[in-house]
Amino acid sequence: MNLPNSLTVARLIMIPLFLVVASMKGLYADYIAAGIFVIAAITDGLDGYLARKKNQITQLGQFLDPVADKILVTAALIILVEMGRLPGWLAIIIVSREIAVTGLRAIAVAQGMVIVPSRLGKIKTVAQIVAIVALLLDNFPFSLINFPFTPIALTFAIVLTVWSGLDYFLAFRFSSKAR
Repeated sequence: MNLPNSLTVARLIMIPLFLVVASMKGLYADYIAAGIFVIAAITDGLDGYLARKKNQITQLGQFLDPVADKILVTAALIILVEMGRLPGWLAIIIVSREIAVTGLRAIAVAQGMVIVPSRLGKIKTVAQIVAIVALLLDNFPFSLINFPFTPIALTFAIVLTVWSGLDYFLAFRFSSKAR
């Protein structure tokens, strides 16, 4: 197994660890959970970068990477809802977008097309990661600042989630009509 795929597998292994730590009530549990989440998120960008740079793109990596990303974000959203830090309806919007775009990609593949991740989709991912980390740490330094960082980060992530989802569907609609 090459290094990019190993990083993706490592991300998958970090997810249960993240969930266990995030479920703990200890003094530093939120800090540690946020740290694990950030490390897992870094592997997301790093595995793709290394795969392209070293020309190690594999079918396994093309399948596992987006699956690992979606499981990581979905797991974080569910634990945040359980903690009472995120309204369930916001988690549903994000997860629904991820499922819908995954389904769209499957339809595109069946039609012989490939939908590559867009720049907007990548920015959406970063915004979601920032919002999730802010929500994990919301009881700590961020909540002591008068500036409402967490709600702004969350709003930005939701707007980009919906916008990028619509962008994928519009791009698919127009590219499939051109065929």
